[in-house]
Amino acid sequence: MGKYAFGVDVGGTTVKLGLFDEDGRVLDKWEIPTVKENDGESILPDVAESLQAKMKERGLGEADLAGIGIGVPGAVDGSGMLVGGAVNLGWKPFHISKALNAYINVPVKAANDANAAAFGELWQGGGKGCRSMVTVTLGTGVGGGIIVDGRILTGAKGAAGEIGHIHIDDEETEVCSCGSRGCLEQYGSATGVVRLAKRRLAEDQKPSVLREGELSAKAVFDAVKAGDDVAQEIAERFGAYLGKGLAAVANVVNPEKFVIGGGVSKAGEVLFDFIKPAFRKYAFPPCRETGFALATLGNDAGIYGAAGLILLGGSDD
Repeated sequence: MGKYAFGVDVGGTTVKLGLFDEDGRVLDKWEIPTVKENDGESILPDVAESLQAKMKERGLGEADLAGIGIGVPGAVDGSGMLVGGAVNLGWKPFHISKALNAYINVPVKAANDANAAAFGELWQGGGKGCRSMVTVTLGTGVGGGIIVDGRILTGAKGAAGEIGHIHIDDEETEVCSCGSRGCLEQYGSATGVVRLAKRRLAEDQKPSVLREGELSAKAVFDAVKAGDDVAQEIAERFGAYLGKGLAAVANVVNPEKFVIGGGVSKAGEVLFDFIKPAFRKYAFPPCRETGFALATLGNDAGIYGAAGLILLGGSDD
């Protein structure tokens, strides 16, 4: 087995790539554009060309590589099959691992990008030292990645970990991006915090700094830290929804820790003050002391996790 692995994280704008040694140290990292024309037909060839150029630069042959891990924005099963395609790349279902292996003859493992990022945080980030962990990404939506006993939980169709679509509110009238109503990401995401803020501000005219300037999740939590009462109420509502949703996750998979990332996580550990009361209220007793930590790898989590699929063997195949 070779001593090096590549980690690849395919995004809608750029592809992030990294070269890692067998101890998990990143030796080099770089980016290339994601060319989505013609249904993204050039994405994998571009990735292969970039990796081959790096191999030449470093004096590496195929025998020096343990393999290539790749994370993509779509449901990927344990064999490396992109089950439902990747709409934002223009990809239809195909076997990613086999397709990339045709360009570079080394082992290839593919995973959903959120799952790869989760594995990165488990390996070298906020969940380091854990065997079972759930990552929660609070961005435009609420993403998740579930690791159980050191393995990514993919599910039958590669769709495990979609915790943002746990149903949490029967009374919701607005439609979620998935077509349902009352999903966790309608309240726990950055856009969800703004939704809760608008609703709270419309209830009365209680003074708040949030009535001035642009409304955002950052503005809400900055106002919380400044002692704004209305922002405090909004954060409590946010925490009640998220805590209840994560309790449901904990009751099913019993992780050692939740690792929270994404834009909303930049508010810091103050988030946990709002999440934990509802979490402990709804969690099954043995799960109530599940740990919470912030993600530490940022935008590099995907390449770390992808490389970890090769170096540690973290997928279901």
